[in-house]
Amino acid sequence: MKKITRIALLSASLGASAYAAPFLAVGDGAELFLTGGLGIRADDNIFFATSNEESDLIFDITPGVDLTFGKNAQMQGSLALNVVFSSYSDNSNLNTELFNGDFVTKYDDGKLKMGFNLGYHELNQNSAFIRGLVRRDVFTAGGNAEVEVSQITSVGAGVAFAHENYKRAGYTDSDSLTVPLDFYYKWTPKVDLSFGYRFRDYQVDVGEDTKDHFFNIGARGEFSPKFTGTIKVGLNNREFDSGGDDSSLGLDASFAYEVSPKTNLQFGATNDYGTSAQGRQQENLSINGAIVTKLSEEWAVNFGLTWRSIDYSSTTTQRAFTDDFLEARIGTTYIINTNVRIGAEYVYRDLSSDISTNEFSNNVFSVTANFRY
Repeated sequence: MKKITRIALLSASLGASAYAAPFLAVGDGAELFLTGGLGIRADDNIFFATSNEESDLIFDITPGVDLTFGKNAQMQGSLALNVVFSSYSDNSNLNTELFNGDFVTKYDDGKLKMGFNLGYHELNQNSAFIRGLVRRDVFTAGGNAEVEVSQITSVGAGVAFAHENYKRAGYTDSDSLTVPLDFYYKWTPKVDLSFGYRFRDYQVDVGEDTKDHFFNIGARGEFSPKFTGTIKVGLNNREFDSGGDDSSLGLDASFAYEVSPKTNLQFGATNDYGTSAQGRQQENLSINGAIVTKLSEEWAVNFGLTWRSIDYSSTTTQRAFTDDFLEARIGTTYIINTNVRIGAEYVYRDLSSDISTNEFSNNVFSVTANFRY
């Protein structure tokens, strides 16, 4: 899931570094930056195990490059590449070298907005339903466009594709194709009403292929001088490849509120269907919030909380059950200068379940230093 805490933290701590002088100017409007990160993590349950938890001290080194182009132009973009070297003190067999690449570009002339993204990520991370540091590769590609039809109406459309390839038996590779279509009506100068439909086709090697339909209404924009965001509410319908379907309330909301010039609050919620890495059918309700306070030009602190309820449907071998996943984060960032920042964070995770063998808790303390030249 997108981590709203990290987004909020970046908005508070990266503002200064965004204006760092580039390592190399590449032509007109293009700049090349060298990036890097050094980190150390103390993790008391590296496999998210229910019992016999294994702890370890992990060192991360992340060299990379970031090429940006189109500064102050209608078309802008960036290409970011890095490699994450992770070294485990007690479990050296878990050491990894993982590549990540992201290309993002956007175009905006006032009447037409377009965007394109391409990404490839090698992952070895746990999640609420992926346990034991499972290696997988994720490829994503997508595009979107919004065009002004009249002074008070516009139409937006997009397409997004994702492929996940798991490196361990028992987990399913998957292909996901998502196509949203939205019509916007300018209700006030700063708020748009929306009417939309989203189609999603999800194909798996293990489990059942599905097709999802989300019919929704919503709003976006600046609802007050300090309150902005977007919300879509409607009907979710999932069709199963073997026949039959299921329906539920659909929700996708994200808001930001400026508590003060130095303090920002972000919160959101989603309710949607999903398919687990093991091919199980899911319904996911997620609520999250984060607050970031800039204490000074150098110091910022943040706190984030995410709660997720995962309902699994029954199968021929397993009964239906529900997992409740909680993640809390608290951290601080110190900006040394426009090129260097240091951060410290504590993360607590807890999963409770109708099935006791699914439950776990996890504590992680980390310190990181990030560079951009």
